Amino acid sequence: MTVPEALDSRFREAVTAIDAGDVAALERLLAADPRLARDRLDQPGTWLSDRVGKALTGFFRRPYLMWFVAEDPVRNGRLPTNIADVTRAIIAAATREAPRSLQEQLATTLRLVAWSGVARECGVQIALIDVLVDAGATPRGTAADALVNRHLAAAARLVERGDPLTLATAVCLGRTDDIPRIARSATRDDRRNALVLAALSGQAEALATLIGLGVSANARSSEIYSHATALHHAVCSGSLDAVRVLVEAGAETDARDSVHDGTPLDWAEHYVGEPGTDVRAEAYAAIAAFLRDKGGRR
Repeated sequence: MTVPEALDSRFREAVTAIDAGDVAALERLLAADPRLARDRLDQPGTWLSDRVGKALTGFFRRPYLMWFVAEDPVRNGRLPTNIADVTRAIIAAATREAPRSLQEQLATTLRLVAWSGVARECGVQIALIDVLVDAGATPRGTAADALVNRHLAAAARLVERGDPLTLATAVCLGRTDDIPRIARSATRDDRRNALVLAALSGQAEALATLIGLGVSANARSSEIYSHATALHHAVCSGSLDAVRVLVEAGAETDARDSVHDGTPLDWAEHYVGEPGTDVRAEAYAAIAAFLRDKGGRR
């Protein structure tokens, strides 16, 4: 067995222990092979590539073992209830064996946790945030990562743990007392990013606040999902109220995204056909009907 094959095999054993919440087995593996806490998996086998696909050439490229505690990308759709203890075991080994890469490991893991819908659904997202920040992860910009996937509680926790309050987090978290102060110094990009994040999280009141501050309903962010308008992203959120606020503020219903060449109505009809639940299908159908009534076209 070659060295890459051996590391891949050890990684698979360790990830199996993570998934099972078997702290004792994980600690034995980490003690027996320090590479698990130190090295990245450069050549993953089919046990991983068949499960996460393109993520291995994107945000999950050459993963550290610590990244697997986030379950993002999704492999199993669940996390053990003691995943915080599992994470502490990996952090302890990385602190001992890989002090130079520890901050990089912690920072990326925190970002993955902020994104992770599985961590939220399993009720462990906040605990994981606390473990990682306690270990030294700096929560700078990660609240925005949480807002991208509508994880409002996680965004609030990240702000509590030191992520600087931005216009986006202030409006999406309802920090009304802070909004005027932050808005005064917000750049054009700050305002556009806030609009997109409010749309992605389906925050109708936040969108109305931003529009009231002079942000155009048609503004596109240059940093976050710039391929589409805020209206497209509001459609994606499934919030009819958010869509209504934008349309009534003058958002162009015929604007096309630069990836699929679709209008907001195209997006709504697409999501009707691929909903997460029946309720979501009804929400997208209502959005599609609203857009048609307002002159939206495909």
